Amino acid sequence: MGKNGLFSAKGSKVEIRGVIKSYLLGSSRIEALKSVDLDLEAGETVAVVGVSGCGKTTLLNLIGGVDVPDQGSILVGDQDVAKFSERELENYRLHRVGFVFQFFNLIPSLTALENLELDMTLAGMPKAERVARGMELLKIVGMDGKYNKKPDEMSGGEQQRVAIAVALGNDPVVILGDEPTGNLDTKNAESVTNLLVSLAAEYGKTVFLATHDPRVSAKMHRTHTMVDGIMDWKGE
Repeated sequence: MGKNGLFSAKGSKVEIRGVIKSYLLGSSRIEALKSVDLDLEAGETVAVVGVSGCGKTTLLNLIGGVDVPDQGSILVGDQDVAKFSERELENYRLHRVGFVFQFFNLIPSLTALENLELDMTLAGMPKAERVARGMELLKIVGMDGKYNKKPDEMSGGEQQRVAIAVALGNDPVVILGDEPTGNLDTKNAESVTNLLVSLAAEYGKTVFLATHDPRVSAKMHRTHTMVDGIMDWKGE
């Protein structure tokens, strides 16, 4: 078991091979990803950078099981997410992936602890266990004693810390961040980035972020650049 008994699932290796994804926009087909290959080691922190529309979010959504590729494989551990049924994708999103977004995605009418309990409830966790786990997770992200705060009573940095705790609720093997510091000032952006890095270092979680912020990518183990759906484009 991990520290505080909260984390038993270690980060997972991710192997992406030949992933292609396109979308219809009116009568035109837009190629969002063009045969992307990428490896993420278990417990590694990796960033992908690139201008808006280059395919970063599409790649995150495919790894996270929010969408499926047209071609290619996405192995998380020994399972190919690209071959999952809809039910398998739902289970995968609930239990194996934690998503952190730019816009926090907290429910305004719920407290910090109640926001944490939602996914745990869906996973069938008993009430007492949900509350105890939620309070411990909020401590880890620096929100100790703020369990009953609602989002409009928190700063942007505090909301993102709660959002990270939500992402950790069901002990995911992969944490995905789509511009997780995009709405934060410099101090809070650094704090949130350090928190994500520590999750990999202390608990072995695999962390993959899309970001525009070079201060975020500089703290990752490595950074890849995406241009027009091509990973590590060399301009050749």
